[in-house]
Amino acid sequence: MTTATIEGVNMAKPDLKDIEAAERKPLWQRLGWLALIWAGSVLALFIVASLMRMFMNAAGLTTH
Repeated sequence: MTTATIEGVNMAKPDLKDIEAAERKPLWQRLGWLALIWAGSVLALFIVASLMRMFMNAAGLTTH
């Protein structure tokens, strides 16, 4: 793996070997990570929306 430094931060650029190794992982494992990341983002959005709704209700604003 080659590294480059941008503003003092090492940025790793994947080699072809790393990319090929990632592509050799099973499809179910790659789709599992995709589903896990998607579910995490949906959960984070739900938490933020719930907090906003809670604060709006506390301030006297209602949804109906």
